[in-house]
Amino acid sequence: MTAPPSNIREYTVAELSGDLKKTLEDAYGHVRVRGELGRVTRAGSGHMYLDLKDDRAVISSVVWKGVAARLPIDPEQGMEVIATGKISTFPGQSRYQLIIDHLEPAGVGALMALLEERKKKLAAEGLFAAERKRAIPFLPEVIGVVTSPSGAVIRDILHRLRDRFPRHVLVWPTQVQGKGAEVGIASAIAGFNALEPGGQVPRPDVLIVARGGGSLEDLWCFNEEMVVRAAAASDIPLISAVGHETDTTLIDYASDRRAPTPTAAAEMAVPVRSELQTELLNKERRLIGAMAQGLERQRAALISAGRGLGRPEDVLGMAGQRLDRAGDKLAGAARLRFENLAARLARVGDRVRPSTLDQALRAKEARLAAARLPLNATRARIEREARGLVGLQERARAAAERRLERAEKQLGFAGQLLNSLSYEGVLARGYALVYDEAGALVRSAEAAAPGAAAEVRFADGSRKVVFDGDAKTAPQSGGSPKKKSTAPKPGPAPAQTRLFD
Repeated sequence: MTAPPSNIREYTVAELSGDLKKTLEDAYGHVRVRGELGRVTRAGSGHMYLDLKDDRAVISSVVWKGVAARLPIDPEQGMEVIATGKISTFPGQSRYQLIIDHLEPAGVGALMALLEERKKKLAAEGLFAAERKRAIPFLPEVIGVVTSPSGAVIRDILHRLRDRFPRHVLVWPTQVQGKGAEVGIASAIAGFNALEPGGQVPRPDVLIVARGGGSLEDLWCFNEEMVVRAAAASDIPLISAVGHETDTTLIDYASDRRAPTPTAAAEMAVPVRSELQTELLNKERRLIGAMAQGLERQRAALISAGRGLGRPEDVLGMAGQRLDRAGDKLAGAARLRFENLAARLARVGDRVRPSTLDQALRAKEARLAAARLPLNATRARIEREARGLVGLQERARAAAERRLERAEKQLGFAGQLLNSLSYEGVLARGYALVYDEAGALVRSAEAAAPGAAAEVRFADGSRKVVFDGDAKTAPQSGGSPKKKSTAPKPGPAPAQTRLFD
């Protein structure tokens, strides 16, 4: 059975798909859609496929390769965005899709929520831990700066370093805003850390990552995970100086020190040279003052200790007097000792004389004769005894000589000690002793009264003298002090002595 004829147009599949595509694109050629990103896929061709959804519907979306490279944000699942583009169809799968020309966060709140979520994630990994942070060198030799070479930031940093303490600065130029800026910043940090110490390009001692102020979207590249992880992995101490004082990015938490402005980062990197010079001068003055005070304390302590020791003559006077007495006794004792030794030596010598031996021999012969001993035996015994007596005589003579030599050596040593300790040795060097009429030693000029007789004893003899000249007189107690004369006083007359036999 054949179908009845109809006037309805017959479309091919391609024709119908093309008409639908044209109809959608004409009706929805420019739309703005707000929603939450679901699936986000990046193809090898560079295109990006994602789902834009709310609680009741889902629209498949595509971002072509050229547009994806210029997006101000990096789309992530769960981000609330506003997509601008047109509705079109994909005939190959009989479905419609939103071709996105521009993608932006749905307000600051969405970015802040994303920022907070990323912050929690990185903090849980320990990238913001306080124990990871290192101290900034006090005076770095080389400072590395990651920033745009054409902005005012680098000029502010160089100017501030020149005012405080000029240092060698290496600048790694990079983009600090827009799509792809995070790659350049992370590469710059890693590049500085890759420099070898002592190489042709000096390795910085501290890094400064800097950018001027801007909106949250302008500073968003410093919130990317790539930049935060590069800052946390840096072996070189890093100072973040992004935006103004009120701006906060995730790199601030991962860096070793945060500066509110790029100028403040330069102030953190180096001290003020004039202040260091002033502090050095102050410490020098304090050191000199402390050393002077210490020397003064030691000098005062030495003077005080000297007062406690007393005068040398007070300490040595009595000892010298005892030495003089011991010297006087030593001479007599040495002579007596020598005499005793000589007497003992004479007594020993008398006992071993040949005459004594002959007398002993004759006495023994008499006793033998009286006892009527055999003559031959008696003679043999006499000969033996005689030989023994001769040996004893030799031994006695040798012992006496050795003892006499030891006595002479001891006597010589005693004489040398006597000469060294006796005052007579001092007199032999040109000194003299003065005794008054009573035989007491005159020790000062005050004790030598004018007209008094005395005896001056030299090494080879003594002479009688009479003191002459003015003697010092002590002031009388209880008398009124005399008025000082304005006339010049003559000098003291030298003390005179008259020698006579």
